[in-house]
Amino acid sequence: MKRLTTLALALLAFGSVQAADDVIRLGNLKLAHFAAVSYIKEIAPKCGIKVEENIFAKGPDVMQAIIAGELDVGATASEAAVAGRSKGVPIYVVAGFATGGARLVARPDAGIKSVKDLKGKKVGVTRGSIQELLLAAELAQHGLSSADSPGKDVHIIYLGYPDLNQALLGKNLDAIMQTEPQSSQALNKGFGVEVLKPYDTPIGSPVRTLVMTEKFYKERRPLAEKFMRCFVEATKTFIDDKALAEKYVTQTVFKGQITSDDFKDAIGNAPYSYDITPAHIQTTADIMFKQGVGKMTAAPVATDWVKTDLLDAAKKALNVK
Repeated sequence: MKRLTTLALALLAFGSVQAADDVIRLGNLKLAHFAAVSYIKEIAPKCGIKVEENIFAKGPDVMQAIIAGELDVGATASEAAVAGRSKGVPIYVVAGFATGGARLVARPDAGIKSVKDLKGKKVGVTRGSIQELLLAAELAQHGLSSADSPGKDVHIIYLGYPDLNQALLGKNLDAIMQTEPQSSQALNKGFGVEVLKPYDTPIGSPVRTLVMTEKFYKERRPLAEKFMRCFVEATKTFIDDKALAEKYVTQTVFKGQITSDDFKDAIGNAPYSYDITPAHIQTTADIMFKQGVGKMTAAPVATDWVKTDLLDAAKKALNVK
């Protein structure tokens, strides 16, 4: 009897280890255009996988969790992925899940109508975000210098996404380069006006990146394939069923903190997508290096770590163009 009990406990323990091994650990951000990635966990059982989502404040935090071995997959802006890879973080970019998602917003009374009007102003942005890179690219394109202390053309203030809106509302900043849905909220609540969507630099409309650890991609291939099919299915659901996407984002992700108009405006500026190219990542990396964003010694070669074979297979299997 004792031997049988020991065997049963051993089998139970083995089963628990196996179950833990089957869990895919996902890092994500609480933003409107990241929500289709969140939805993966809702349909994961249907996809034959288990997904454990962890929410982080910004993309670099996702990279730190990957370095610590705490994640298998992460959703982040391309800037964080590039900076991580340049420092040796073992990741592959496997898909792009949204485009755009940035807006330069000014106080209505600040007299800012264009990027050139930012001279002599305080501009807020989140450090380590794609918005930081887009702001740097826009300022360089218009010949404006910047620093996080007074003395340059533009005084940069680094704050988290929610804090940027509060600082603009409190008139502690003249303008912010903001993400979604926060920039749409600023416009809809009347304490901000749009100056521009910053997509006229060589970066174009930035693509958010879905990354996998090299270990997960190479050593847990069947799970990686299932996850990618689930990603495509979740994204297609959000693209096709806008009412479901809106309800999930406004009620489940943001718990009623954003309105229907906030959601519609946000996704209008940050539509869900699937695809990404090495060329886009290379351009982003080259501009980051040129602008000194990410503190890189060299821009990583995109063709070495942008791997879309899993995405291509998943889209083909689900008949998604």
